[in-house]
Amino acid sequence: MALQDDFQTALIRSKELTKRPSNEELLDLYALFKQATEGDVSCDRPGGFDFKAIAKFDAWTSRKGMSKEQAMQDYIDLVTKLHQNYA
Repeated sequence: MALQDDFQTALIRSKELTKRPSNEELLDLYALFKQATEGDVSCDRPGGFDFKAIAKFDAWTSRKGMSKEQAMQDYIDLVTKLHQNYA
């Protein structure tokens, strides 16, 4: 359960950043979070002009096949990196 505990800590730490991460980093956080908590995307790609939703969907889809455990570890690693750069 150590990985799950570290993931929960990283979720809290991600909200403590003093500067806003780049859009790409935010999409990475979103995609890793969704993959870690829900697994592979199972809904249809948004259509129309909702570019934010499309970007989030595409970021999550790019993690397809990644295990939940690997997504948790990558999320933890990314939050640690962001804290070094933005805290």
